Amino acid sequence: MTARLPRIAITAGEPAGIGLDLCVKLAQIPLAAKIIVIADQYALKQRAQTLSLPLHICADEVPHLGNGGLQVLHHPIAEPVVAGQLNPNNSAYVLNTLKSATDGCVNGTFDAMVTAPVHKGVINDAGIAFTGHTEYLAELTKTKQVVMMLVGGGMRVALATTHLALKNVSAAITLGSLETTLRILHTDLVKKFAIPQPKIYVAGLNPHAGEGGYLGTEEIETINPVLEKLRAQGFDLIGALPADTMFSEKNLTIADAFLCMYHDQGLPVLKHASFGEGVNVTLGLPIIRTSVDHGTALELAGTGKAEIGSLLAAIALAIQLSHNTLLAPK
Repeated sequence: MTARLPRIAITAGEPAGIGLDLCVKLAQIPLAAKIIVIADQYALKQRAQTLSLPLHICADEVPHLGNGGLQVLHHPIAEPVVAGQLNPNNSAYVLNTLKSATDGCVNGTFDAMVTAPVHKGVINDAGIAFTGHTEYLAELTKTKQVVMMLVGGGMRVALATTHLALKNVSAAITLGSLETTLRILHTDLVKKFAIPQPKIYVAGLNPHAGEGGYLGTEEIETINPVLEKLRAQGFDLIGALPADTMFSEKNLTIADAFLCMYHDQGLPVLKHASFGEGVNVTLGLPIIRTSVDHGTALELAGTGKAEIGSLLAAIALAIQLSHNTLLAPK
């Protein structure tokens, strides 16, 4: 019996950026999935003309053959798109595509969603409070806490805090929040990544993981007590470790995932190893969501120079997680 192809929804993101370019290029590449792009079909056709690439919109659900065909769930854009030029009047359209993909994943129409980059600034310029995909999808699915994890370069790096000023990081890491983060990370590594007993390496917050309290007490007061509590419940946790030596070659071969305390503690390492093919995954959601690890690249929109590697990696991971989830015991 042939396994059914997973149905992957792709949101095209900020229309003035490279999201439309990537979707047009995607139409030229065969994939072992049914791909449904959620975007304005006329904006896609316009971008295809600009790129001199073939594109025909498929009305029926078909396998993604890479012959220029693309199944599109049409959402009309408010105003015509000019590549590279942001327009706040199109911000509501961007959020509508995200809601459509999320709703489809929740109700089972789609097995996973993959998001092209959005532009936070122009959405806020439109008068819509928006801090990012991760927080927005959590709100849509009524999820109290989610975890941002990037995959690439042979590693998985999750974050205890995300888009937060450095001066606010320490106060944001509490006993409760850190425990929940580790539980979400552990659970999704088991259920979505099919790792039966994941080994998680956890960074300290301070240089040298606090040096026994001389360089900070967060490890003593917060991080280590949480690790000890969860170890007693069967979690395989290593740390708190100095972040400057945590990503050693030996550790990379042993760890199933790394947990860092803040954005720029862990992501520079991963992006150095994987830039161009890194994938952002939102853990803790009741759905599968992956994303590219780059921005809208307005200066590249419509030029044909946008690289598709990160989107392909995000789709490949979404396909893998979909299969894992379908095969997981209920």
